[in-house]
Amino acid sequence: MKKIKLGILDQSIIARDCNAKEAINRTTEMVKLADQLGYTRFWVSEHHNFAKIAGSTPEVLLAHLAGEAQRIRVGSGGIMLPNHSALKVAENFRMLETLFPGRIDLGIGRAPGGDRETAALLNPSNTFSDRDFMQQLLDLRSWLTDHKESGSPHENIIAIPQAETVPEIWILSSSGGSGQFAAHLGMALSFAHFINPNGGAEAIQQYKQHFKPSELQPAPQVNVSIFGFCSEDQAVIDRWLTEMDFRMLFIESGSKGRYPTYEEITQYEYSPQHIARIKYNRQRMIYGTPEEMKAKIEALAANYDTDEIILSTFFDDFEATKKSVELVASLF
Repeated sequence: MKKIKLGILDQSIIARDCNAKEAINRTTEMVKLADQLGYTRFWVSEHHNFAKIAGSTPEVLLAHLAGEAQRIRVGSGGIMLPNHSALKVAENFRMLETLFPGRIDLGIGRAPGGDRETAALLNPSNTFSDRDFMQQLLDLRSWLTDHKESGSPHENIIAIPQAETVPEIWILSSSGGSGQFAAHLGMALSFAHFINPNGGAEAIQQYKQHFKPSELQPAPQVNVSIFGFCSEDQAVIDRWLTEMDFRMLFIESGSKGRYPTYEEITQYEYSPQHIARIKYNRQRMIYGTPEEMKAKIEALAANYDTDEIILSTFFDDFEATKKSVELVASLF
């Protein structure tokens, strides 16, 4: 197996007794740490109408993060393209690429990044259709490369500034459907195992089999993202797992009220339905001691036939989160 490359997906969660400013400060500290430790890339997400997540505008946050780091690639994981004008996304990322050439990733998703009502307010023209998403991807690629199709309604429109380099374009997928777009258009594919733990390996195999080389991506490129946590202390691992079990249920139920303390969570009595869901959700995570994490990351990479894994760590304990990032970096 090739040397495994590591990345981080940071969603700027707002921990208990913290505010949005502190969450963004933590994200900034984390990109600096990842840069120093040799991580390959650092992605931030687009979420809307989630009170516990501060990351709503990756295109703004990335300009700050790239300036705080020296080497690491920074990018969106992702821009939810149906929420936006493809031209404006092209301009945003051309500006980022002009400022930080060769260090910008444009990860593109098609989910709302929240609820449908919020998505409709972000873009009242959003139809949530495959056809419109495909057209947005075609337009975006054209504006990022200045390659205009003859007769296109946008033939006379250019995206400013005209950067000398182009960001890496990644299609994000959690079902395999978007992998078909990535294969057809010759773009990289990132599979979100942290959203859907089933069918990913098959989706990537299909992507590779049907991949059409492009000017931007001559060969298929894949990474896989998953929730992950590492500690040398089993008690800390157990606490993270207890928190994650509850956090997933809290998010999935659409709860927006007060988030309970860890002590309160430990007193919860889960229903059989909750227990079944917790069992399912644990498939979306890898966790353990350094030795255990190394084996799990290698197994995940082998299953997906990729040499790049992106980890997302939801944990209010920031010191434990940083330690996890350091321990994982030391494994490869």
